[in-house]
This record gives sequence, structure tokens and C-alpha cells, in this order.
Amino acid sequence: MAHSPVRRSGGSPFPPIAEYGFLSDCETTCLVAPSGNVEWMCVPRPDAPSVFGSVLDRSAGGFRFGPDRTQIPAGRRYLPGTNILETTWQTPNGWLIVTDCLVVGRWHRTHKRSNTHRRTPSDWDADHVLLRLARCEHGSVDLSLVCEPNFDYGRQAESWEYEEDDYSSGVISNSGSNITLRLRTDLRLGFDGRRALARTSLREGDTAFVALTWRPEEPLLPDTYLQACGAVDRTTEFWRQWLSRGMFPDHPWRRHLQRSALALKGLTYAPTGALLAAATTSLPETPRGERNWDYRYSWLRDSTFALWGLYTLGLDYEANDFFSFIADVAEHEEDIQVMYRVGGEPRIDEEILGHLSGYEGASPVRVGNAAALQRQHDVWGVVLDSVYLHTKSRDYLSERLWPVLVRLVEAAAAHWQEPDRGMWEVRGAPQHFTVSKMMCWVALDRGRRLAQMRGDAKTAVRWKAIAEEIHAEVCDSGVDHRGVFTQYYGSKALDASLLLIPLLGFLPASDERVKATVLAIADELTEDGLVLRYRTGETDDGVAGEEGAFLICSFWLVSALVEIGELARARQLCERLLSLASPLDLYAEEIDPNSGRHLGNFPQAFTHLALINAVMYVIRAEDAEAYARPSPST
Repeated sequence: MAHSPVRRSGGSPFPPIAEYGFLSDCETTCLVAPSGNVEWMCVPRPDAPSVFGSVLDRSAGGFRFGPDRTQIPAGRRYLPGTNILETTWQTPNGWLIVTDCLVVGRWHRTHKRSNTHRRTPSDWDADHVLLRLARCEHGSVDLSLVCEPNFDYGRQAESWEYEEDDYSSGVISNSGSNITLRLRTDLRLGFDGRRALARTSLREGDTAFVALTWRPEEPLLPDTYLQACGAVDRTTEFWRQWLSRGMFPDHPWRRHLQRSALALKGLTYAPTGALLAAATTSLPETPRGERNWDYRYSWLRDSTFALWGLYTLGLDYEANDFFSFIADVAEHEEDIQVMYRVGGEPRIDEEILGHLSGYEGASPVRVGNAAALQRQHDVWGVVLDSVYLHTKSRDYLSERLWPVLVRLVEAAAAHWQEPDRGMWEVRGAPQHFTVSKMMCWVALDRGRRLAQMRGDAKTAVRWKAIAEEIHAEVCDSGVDHRGVFTQYYGSKALDASLLLIPLLGFLPASDERVKATVLAIADELTEDGLVLRYRTGETDDGVAGEEGAFLICSFWLVSALVEIGELARARQLCERLLSLASPLDLYAEEIDPNSGRHLGNFPQAFTHLALINAVMYVIRAEDAEAYARPSPST
């Protein structure tokens, strides 16, 4: 890169994962390092190859806009109620504020339909513009711009060219991906191969802007700083108007709920309603290890928890769109997968990018995800639970969807006795995972309830009988001598997914086996109080190395502790988890219990979904009359 890397503990040029800022326009996402460098962005979709990829290799492209020779900001924040990032810098001679956003404007497709939107258009739409504004607040500041895209995960470096007769705009294209980037600024651009450069001195009150678009036609780029400010104002209005639709309790934890809601909205792909698991690929679950996966896809497993969280906060539109995405893929796929691309495409081939060094040397760097081909029996249960939850909230079940649901319930009935790869997508030997059997029970139980709603008593009776058979076997074979549910039949290992037993209504929270399981996980499957998925030494997951505590599991434990009446312990754990948020109140997938370091892909939708549900469990338990149950599935 044209600027000096920020040196940190251990000499790493990579910022800690938790220090990245997250931007979104609900079609594209990017990560901004504390240095002001955009280090991850994929266009035109979040599961497309990257154009800025220096989070995975310092030579894979970046876009810095900030003070020259100053890398550490004085402070960073989101503008309240938005996903707009504001960074304040103190330099030797002055103060500078940089504002970053992915622009959202009013719906502008008035003469031609979008070729990507399948959901009902709203009043707003992505402009496909990354916008960056700078203002010198005091003294004087030397401002620097370095935009260095490197297409196709850093494999295809192209060169900039001037687009007009002046120095204000440039264009760079990649024929392999058919992507063209346009850069416009009120500074004077110069080009050095793939680097677009500009530098100026700002005095108090001076301003500058730069805008980057990948829009193939009618680029919505501002021409002046005033127009750029208008784009930020419109984007602010979009986020705040959206957030105002939610129902957030007047509680000290309100800001955590709102930031999680904004993160989840940012991880949606508005054209289809898909919800990304995370914005990134291959951020390591183990420092310098090989547990590096691509999470830029939509897992159907997230659906139940997404709908719990979204309905709890009153965000019905997003819940409806995600449900429609689930219905689309379920209707058109004979053998439903556990995950899909954001457009609903089933093919997600896994590939190793050997030319990238990986975040802090963690390799291999993977794109695509072979887990899409695994047999994971919980998928039928999560889809049926989602449909049941949606149907209860709407008192309506689509006729076109019913044959699909019948097919899924019958698949659970036919295959529940077989081993699978489990909820955690282990790459070791298939097992009779207890939670997979339980989720097959969920499929039959929710299917039975939906059949009753339709007046199909005969089908409801048959599915109820199978559900009771599954229930009996799980309670007989999935429990050890202590009365604790174990990871798989015959195993002594614990598994945090078993915290879902009371949350999904498999057994009441008053059942002694539920209490024993929750307390065993709390006491034996934790490191410094934070929950592990499982102990890697006890589970053949096909990958070497340790991993951190899974944040979703710790938030599940909060909810389960509330269920079994351990409210004080639940509140204490919840307070600790909220204190471990990133400086911008975001979460990765995992956390190192000893150092508090965030690990894995970022930001992680699953974590934020579980946060919403856990926080509402605690708030509801403390004031039962004021707040509704967060999981209406049961």
C-alpha cells in the first residue's frame, strides 16, 4: 500500500478484528480499519470477489482517505441511529473529521425495473456509492487519498485512467469480472498503475470529498461537496426512519439492541431478503490457524433466530422479506440445502486462495463453503419453525408453500434415524447428534401444528405420532447417567446447541434434565465463564487447532438460565457479554476468553440475533408485564 501500515502488538500490520467499522447499503458491505483504510469490499454483491481485500493480505487492495502520516484516530463512532461512520483525527497541526457511508437514496428506478429485486420495492434503494467526506475543524491538516483496488481477491491488478478532461475523475475496469469502478473527487487525482492518489492541505473550515461507484449505468456520483453532504443526509434519514419503526424498550441496554438491529439490517441483501451470516470470509477462529470459513452466504439455520429477533423488535418488513427468501429456495429446490448465495443460488463451490497470506498469517484463505453439500438434519426443523412462527404472526399460510412443507416434514420423518454432520457442520465422521434429532422433532411438531391449522387432522395425527417417537428416543438415548443431554448418542461430550432444548419447547424448563443440561454447560463447557461450542479435544470436527468461545452460545446460555429461573446469573453473564462488544458495539463470531479478543468473521449475524433474544429474555423476566416473550415459536 502507498501508506505505512499501523504497527501493533507483535508487529502485526493487521488491526484487531473488533476495531473494524462496518458499512452497508443493504446490497454491499465494507470494513473500514481505524487507519481510515477500506480493507474489505466486494461488488456488486457481498458474495462476489473482493475489490479491496487487504484484511486478508496487505497487497490485496485498499482505499484510504485520511490525514497524511497519522494512522491512529482520536475517536470513532456511528452517527446515532445509523450505519454511518465518523472518525475524528488529531494531527500535529489540526483536527480532521472524516465521514464514511454507503449511500442509500430514494427509490430511483422509475423507468426500468431492477434485474435483481425480487422483494417489493421500498421507498429507498442503494445508490451503489461509497462516499467519504473530510472537514478540517481546527488548524491545518495534510489530507491524503489512496485508492488501490485489486480485483478478484487480489489476483487481477488493473490501471486507472482519467475519465474526463480534468483531474476530478478516474475509471478502472476488470474484464474478468465485468466490473468498472469510477472515482470522483474535488481533489486533483493522479494515477500510478492501480493506485489513484491525491493530496492537499486543508485549513479550518476547508472540506473535501471522494466517491466511488460500481454502478454500470447512470452513476449517482456527487459533483460537489454540497451534493455529497446531501447524500449523507439522505442516508441518515433512511437509517433513522428505519430504526424508528422498531420497538425498543426504554432500558440501559437499548443501544445494544439498536446497534444489533442496525448490524442485522446491514447484513440483509435487500433485493432478495437474504440475511448474510457475516460480511467476510476467512477471518480466523484460531489465531494463525486453519479454522477459516466463508460466511458471506445465507444459512437457513439463521432463519428461526432471525425471525425471533426481528419480530421481537417489531421489524416485520425484514422478517417478511427473509421469510420470502426462505420460501423461494424451499419451493424451487427438491433437496433443500443448509445455505444459499444471497441471490438464492445453490452452488457454493469451495476454493482455497493460495496467493493470499491470510489475516495475520491464518491460512488457508477459503472462498465458497463446502458445508453447503453436507447432510444436516436440523435444516428441516428450522424451516418449519420459521414457517410456523410466521404463520402465527400473520394467521396466514400460503397455498403454494404447503406442498413444500409437506415434502420437508416427510424428509425429516424419513431420515431422522440417520447420522448427519450436525448443527456445527463438523467435517469429521457423521454422528447421531442429539440436537439434529431434536430439530427433526421440531419439523414434525411444527408440521403437525400447521396441519391442524389447515384442518388436515389425518396428517396431523400421523406426524404427531412420529414426533412422539423421536421425542422418546432422544430422551432415552441422548441423556447420560447424570440426566444431562450429550452431544450425540453414546457420547459423554457436552454441546452448547443443547441449550436450545428449552428455547424450542422440546422439554419444559422445569424438567430436571433441562436444568441439569443447562447447568452442566454453564459449569463445564465454559472458559472463564464464556461458552464453547464443544471441546475440540472431544469432538472429531475434521479440523486441527483450538477455537474461542462462541458468542451465540454464551447468549443462548443467558436465555436458558432465565428459562430455568437463574435470573441473577443470567443478568450477570449478559452484562459481561455486552461489555465485550467492539468499540463500535459490534461482535465477531467468537471471543478469546482470556484476552477478550474477537475471532472469526465480522460482524456476525448469529451473534447479534442471539444478543437481541438474550437481552429481551432478561428484560422480560425483570418486568414480565411490560415485554412480550421473544420466541413465540413455543
